[in-house]
Amino acid sequence: MYLSKVKIKEVMEQQNIRTFAELAKRMGITKNQLSVMLSDGYNPLKTRVNDLCTILKVHPDEIMDFFKTNHSPLLPVVSEECVTAIELFAGAGGLALGLEQAGICTVEYVEFDKACCETLKTNRPEWNVICDDIHNVNFTEYLGQIDIVTGGFPCQAFSYAGKKLGFEDTRGTLFHEFARCVQQVRPKMFLAENVRGLVSHDKGRTLQTIIEVLKSLGYSIHYKILNAAYYGVGQKRERIVIIGIRDDLPIDFSFPVPDEKMTTLRQALKDCPASPGGEYSEKKRKVLELVPAGGCWVDLPEDVAKSYMGKSYYSGGGRRGMARRISWDEPCLTLTCSPSQKQTERCHPEETRPFTVREYARIQSFPDDWKFCGGIGDQYKQIGNAVPVKMAQRIGVQLKEAILRYRETMMDTI
Repeated sequence: MYLSKVKIKEVMEQQNIRTFAELAKRMGITKNQLSVMLSDGYNPLKTRVNDLCTILKVHPDEIMDFFKTNHSPLLPVVSEECVTAIELFAGAGGLALGLEQAGICTVEYVEFDKACCETLKTNRPEWNVICDDIHNVNFTEYLGQIDIVTGGFPCQAFSYAGKKLGFEDTRGTLFHEFARCVQQVRPKMFLAENVRGLVSHDKGRTLQTIIEVLKSLGYSIHYKILNAAYYGVGQKRERIVIIGIRDDLPIDFSFPVPDEKMTTLRQALKDCPASPGGEYSEKKRKVLELVPAGGCWVDLPEDVAKSYMGKSYYSGGGRRGMARRISWDEPCLTLTCSPSQKQTERCHPEETRPFTVREYARIQSFPDDWKFCGGIGDQYKQIGNAVPVKMAQRIGVQLKEAILRYRETMMDTI
């Protein structure tokens, strides 16, 4: 049995209690604590449930759902299909939305950026969004109740004073906060997403330290570089996906199978609605008008290229992001936080302009009804930093199936 959120909402309306925040206040607890109570993993035979029933003026049976289940020391009391998660560094909701589409029930989203928090709350008022510095968030109340911890922690350098770093040595980094959540919650699995560059960062030592720390917490580690263009996203966006599986659990996880062909920009932007967007300066516009679809600075007349690129013209490397116009029949290059930065330009295939906000969102596979809050700059930044929704959804399906297979295995052994 478990507390039914639907039934509780119905009773709240009868008692003229408008929000869960108001309900939590009447109970004398935090919204976070109430969220734990309303998660499927919560044991309803606790004192706080009596307090809840007193405030709502109902018998416990009136706000509970009952289902048949077997119990195991390794199996929390949850409904058959509910796979629970906590998401850290939630951003504008790319990973969150993808996991929601995969059928994963996330009970808490932690994010520090106010514009991102507003985006999350605007699109999903019912989500439990904690808009705070992650250093201030305590996760111990979720111990043993959560299936998966997820998040894309920013990559930060570590100090290599010693030959081998442990959990304590990563203090002060956001990776440490991710690891702390895993340590406090002890989820069955975790998902960490990061830029491809993490593999080579500091000659690979940063990734090795991350893996060693996570292993020391009692998890086996599997990681793979995924290119979003092979997972339904019209963008060549490569990311490292790190999966952790608790050592004491027989969980089998497989990464999603890639598509045979990449998704193109044409497919991603089909019937894209109009929206505001950035603009090029007149000088830049005149230069980019000379670049064909799929081309970049190498297609410019030499004198124009030298003038436009300055010292970069004589530097090494391909620099193919400069003065780049995307082709309809290829995926877009990786989106950045700004659509018109000189080193990473992403010009529309036909019109000489940056992609609009809605086009940016489409390229990241956000649905058209997902609203981004803040100014234009804030919106571009949120989209550029996001995990592509469709790739997240496919990873989420694999995570959910792994947890459900594990539960079936545990049921068979009882």
